[in-house]
Amino acid sequence: MHRNPKALVALGAGLLAGLVGAARPARADEPHPVTAVDILLEPDATMVRHAEAANRRLLEVFPKGFALGKAHQPHISCLQRYVRTADLDKVYEAVGKVLAEEKPTAWKLKAYKYYYIPWKDLGLAGIVIEPTDDLVRYQKKLIDAVEPFTAKTGTAAAFVTTKEDPDINRPTIDYVATFVPEASGKKFNPHVTVGIAPEEYLKKLLDEKFEAFTFSPAGAAVYHLGNFGTARKKLKGWDLRP
Repeated sequence: MHRNPKALVALGAGLLAGLVGAARPARADEPHPVTAVDILLEPDATMVRHAEAANRRLLEVFPKGFALGKAHQPHISCLQRYVRTADLDKVYEAVGKVLAEEKPTAWKLKAYKYYYIPWKDLGLAGIVIEPTDDLVRYQKKLIDAVEPFTAKTGTAAAFVTTKEDPDINRPTIDYVATFVPEASGKKFNPHVTVGIAPEEYLKKLLDEKFEAFTFSPAGAAVYHLGNFGTARKKLKGWDLRP
């Protein structure tokens, strides 16, 4: 399970609650001085293949879940923050400088098990990645680089909403506000979310032997966050070179 269960259980509960309509509505007339962003790593084809295969399994048993794809890109969240909208270009520049110092495509990351966050009779599932020194160092650099442009918190107006997903729930809002320190440093738990299914099914999934595999990051991006912490809209991307 997660090394930081409290924050992630709260977010998972918000996601699962959203399936039955428990969400905080976003007001169209709210100002947008702050943007909720996810600074993430995009995995290579090996991880994408495993994540999509797991996602298909979950959709077979729970069709009401979400499909990985355009609106739910497989990714590793390294830092979620509220940043001042006027400073977004400075955020991109800061992230670019960190990437110039690092070589993520050379990292060999190990995916080693499934996990899920329970809520009532459902669970939010993902593939857990070992938190290597490279990942922890990279996250710390991102935190320091973006710090001058961050806002303490935000409202629903800081997120992307759509007709299909018009609301932003409170756990999502709070999770971004407390990502540092609740999901950073020693509490950093890198993972790729793969979908939702009944908890009874997920318990059996965890009992299966997980064939560990290695993969590498293939890209990096800054996304505008949507409800439930989804990477909803790409704001800036970098194609990483070996």
